[in-house]
Amino acid sequence: MAALVAVVALAAIVGASYLSLPATAVVVGVLVLAAAIGWPYVLGVPARKSQSTAIALSALAACAAAYVSPSGAALTWLPVAVALGLGAVFLIQLLRGTGQSFRLESTLGTSSGVLLTALGAGWIAAENLSVNAGTSGVTLVTGISVLAALLVTLLPWPDRMVAPIGVLLAALAGPLCALVFTDVEELPAAVIGAVCGAVIMAARRLVISRDTPLSAPALIAVGAAPILGLGSLVYFLERLLLS
Repeated sequence: MAALVAVVALAAIVGASYLSLPATAVVVGVLVLAAAIGWPYVLGVPARKSQSTAIALSALAACAAAYVSPSGAALTWLPVAVALGLGAVFLIQLLRGTGQSFRLESTLGTSSGVLLTALGAGWIAAENLSVNAGTSGVTLVTGISVLAALLVTLLPWPDRMVAPIGVLLAALAGPLCALVFTDVEELPAAVIGAVCGAVIMAARRLVISRDTPLSAPALIAVGAAPILGLGSLVYFLERLLLS
């Protein structure tokens, strides 16, 4: 189920990139809200509404800043948004008072949620780059690589087998897509694919290591969060390798 959510989220981002920058921003915003609502359910902690609000507001602020900022400085305000989100998380725990249950788990877990969802602003920033102007070719290459890795996560095999296969296929899918569908260079496409594949494989490990089943909001968050987390990583790789 989480893999299906991830595929839908990925398809929505890639599809929106071929429409317009506002469409990409809307899709990322919806995914941020979905991940923010479900993240406290993943953690199994109390004060879910307040912590979801902190996650959502910080990530949406990062997305808004990426949308209005110039291309070369699209993620300048990302650290500020994350810092404000972390401050809100600590404030929530202070207001809960001493002796409350799961305070440490809530603080650490929600802080990770703030960072993961805020990184989704990178998808918006990437659309502002010149390499994606008009065709969004790099976004398509990234999407195909991530899709290959997501399909590998469905294999019922141990991590020591699935992880290398996922990274390898993602690294191969990127250049193949670049060669057939876009004018993106093959080597950068392979690097982007391999890095994205490694992130997806790491997320798979975290999901299957849980002993308890996930609720529906948690499954949505688990599926959307890795896709959002890839956003800023893809942005910096595109700037480093292709700009």
